[in-house]
Amino acid sequence: MLAPSIERASGAANELALAARDRFPSYLEWLRERTGMDVPLNRLGILQVAITPAGVRGLRKNPNPGSHWLDRAELVAEEPALSHALGAVYSPHDGCVDNVRLLEALDALLARSPLVRRARARVVGVAAEPESVTVTDATGAQRQAGHVVIAAGAWSSRIAGARYAEAVEPVRGQLISYDAAPCRHTLYGPRGYLVPRGSLTVAGSTTERVGFDHGTTPEGIDKVRSAAEEICPTLSSARMSRAWSGFRPVTPDLLPIIGPDPEAPRIVYATGHSRNGILLAPLTGDLVADLIFEAVLNFDLTQYRPGRH
Repeated sequence: MLAPSIERASGAANELALAARDRFPSYLEWLRERTGMDVPLNRLGILQVAITPAGVRGLRKNPNPGSHWLDRAELVAEEPALSHALGAVYSPHDGCVDNVRLLEALDALLARSPLVRRARARVVGVAAEPESVTVTDATGAQRQAGHVVIAAGAWSSRIAGARYAEAVEPVRGQLISYDAAPCRHTLYGPRGYLVPRGSLTVAGSTTERVGFDHGTTPEGIDKVRSAAEEICPTLSSARMSRAWSGFRPVTPDLLPIIGPDPEAPRIVYATGHSRNGILLAPLTGDLVADLIFEAVLNFDLTQYRPGRH
């Protein structure tokens, strides 16, 4: 999901999230021009669905800026499969992106770039020196660079020397997909969400603090199915085609860590994006490049500074 209107941050963090969402059309066009690959972007908006009278009251109590209420008839006109719902908050500028296709496009871009050399190894440590940073991998091999970006997601805290990444915790989320796409919009419900993706619907997600215990559980999948079919009952007759899990890199305040180590500025952090990694990724890349090349920043990064936790 690209959902800054629903998963709202405060202050400058909200401004960054909105700018990150609006960065996507030009970013995906930039990727297409360089790779020939189209990445599906759905900007039909997100519907935050009310199932009960209490849900209606809750959603209408604190409306999101830029969003508006759809009554039952208006909602069904947009999504006939939601005839059981009582209404929805419509955030017209939010949506979703196909993150799998996005990663494929980025991989293709890097593979053909003469400016990029890739080494597939597990990094275990970084050490800053006055003019460079030394990176050590699991085999003991070392590499040096002018700057190193800590962008290992939920695994960032496992890199020795990346001291401010210790605040990042892995939080497991279980997801499923259905072989059906009864709705066009991204849907946000009382206990989960639905993302249309071609002929499929992706449903998520649990929030589990289980360390790096990967995989799925019957209880987790049942929870996701229940939440999905509460939003769209039509899915109860659809085949569940896949179940999987991933790890969110979560910080105590749910905001990313972006910026240089204040005492070792050649180590730059870009991690801890919690639930908004895909949303913030392109703009985070821009910001990291600006930091390393000492360009003028267009955003206030105070809320994301390393060491604030």
